[in-house]
Amino acid sequence: MADLLSIKDLVIEATSYPPGEKPRTVTLVDGVSVSLEKGRVLGLIGESGAGKSTIGLAAMAYGRGGVRLTGGEVRLNGRNIRGAGAVTLRELRGREVTYVAQSAAAAFNPAKKLMEQVIETCLLHKIMTRPAAEARAVELFRKLGLPNPEGFGNRYPHQVSGGQLQRAMTAMALCPKPDLVIFDEPTTALDVTTQIEVLAAIKEAIHDQGVAAIYITHDLAVVAQVADDIMVLRHGKTVEYGPTDQIINRPGQAYTQALVSVREIAHVEKPDAAPILTVDAVTARYKGTNFDVLKRVSVAVAPGQTLAVVGESGSGKSTLARAITGLLPAGQGAITFAGRCLSPDLAGRSRDDLRELQMIYQMADTAMNPRQTVGTIIGRPLEFYFGLKGAEKAKRVAELLDQIEMGKGFAERYPAELSGGQKQRVCIARALAAKPKLIICDEVTSALDPLVADGILKLLLELQAREGVAYLFITHDLATVRAIADKIAVMYRGEVVRYGQKSDVLSPPFDDYTDLLLSSVPEMRLGWLEEVLGRRRMESAGN
Repeated sequence: MADLLSIKDLVIEATSYPPGEKPRTVTLVDGVSVSLEKGRVLGLIGESGAGKSTIGLAAMAYGRGGVRLTGGEVRLNGRNIRGAGAVTLRELRGREVTYVAQSAAAAFNPAKKLMEQVIETCLLHKIMTRPAAEARAVELFRKLGLPNPEGFGNRYPHQVSGGQLQRAMTAMALCPKPDLVIFDEPTTALDVTTQIEVLAAIKEAIHDQGVAAIYITHDLAVVAQVADDIMVLRHGKTVEYGPTDQIINRPGQAYTQALVSVREIAHVEKPDAAPILTVDAVTARYKGTNFDVLKRVSVAVAPGQTLAVVGESGSGKSTLARAITGLLPAGQGAITFAGRCLSPDLAGRSRDDLRELQMIYQMADTAMNPRQTVGTIIGRPLEFYFGLKGAEKAKRVAELLDQIEMGKGFAERYPAELSGGQKQRVCIARALAAKPKLIICDEVTSALDPLVADGILKLLLELQAREGVAYLFITHDLATVRAIADKIAVMYRGEVVRYGQKSDVLSPPFDDYTDLLLSSVPEMRLGWLEEVLGRRRMESAGN
């Protein structure tokens, strides 16, 4: 069968503008070649900056943010589209090739109903009439498992869940009957319970429609469920390329082997001890609402231990963190920390309360001032809490940079000059600067690539062993929980439905929700998705 997509010796470049230096050309993709037949799925995997999304967009002859396709060929349906004119590209984009972005929420117009957006490309390219396009959209809504397929398109984006919106975006990409669909991290931001539904819907839709697909992700366990072949990328070059079975079970390159073996972190579960933090029957609601987001939540964490709080979006995980920090005053219940009862709201807390209870946020990019150097960012709590200045402050900043394995040479850099993992390490150093007794880690690895996240988790465990700090670790990643937790609290709709030592929480018998949560974590083996879905269908039929 002839290749639908053929990329040969692709070179992609961009211009970098370093502060105080002359502009220079940076090579983002260097000599990559790939081929794809109709009806097959190619997985592109690698860390941030590897070139995954850049190559995916090159299949549409598109380079975002000033990126230029400067060498090689990109052949779609037999013709080289690299350097093709604007008219040609407008004709093929949305007709022959479509794109599914990582953030569906950002991709939809909030002022238009879903149906109008799903069928827009079909009408723009005159592929089919409005009635035919709407009928196809409804058919796709049904195939993708969306509720009330006939009426779903009448909703606005904010009226559906994140998982439903991601499936609606898949429907939008499939509606014009393209030859190729590019899926760019379509499930990365979703909880595991939602992710499995979206994965299954995507895989079934690809099979039923007979399209080819490029599936971009940094999660090998996910790509193993949908891809026929996998290309592993690093620094814009091909590390390894072959059938999914070979890449997963018999990787030939050291980098691929490292990707396959991430999260094999040795962590011995510590015995329970007297708590540093106790949350006792806390109930909370947001201002202007008439329902409780937290419902009589009770948990505790001991010094030097890690309590993992897990659950899907909307379960109350981050709201619990806000209640503990005083950002959302609890309506009922009590929070005790380091032997003292904390004021429900932030304004009523002492400087010691603030210093000893620190927080690290999910998005390091938005948690740091881009106009301040790393040294200034880490040095701020040293000044605020301890009055350190001048050489004394600089010395302590250097010590903290050594602790996070970066070194004092980073003190003069700005956040924009750091990688994602380095930014998160700086946020960790800033929290440690206050000499806290407890750090709340809110999804601190969810936006990071597996190898980078692995390094952050190991660093946190090393710092815990050295400093004796306790962690309250909020996550929806069960692999992370298994790697670092001593105790686990499973939350669902604002309540704690399962709680205790990790070994107990992760051992059967399970309540229905914990069972669903644990069984939805993708395993890095072929056929896992079909096994899980088949088992659930049998259980559903039995009920």
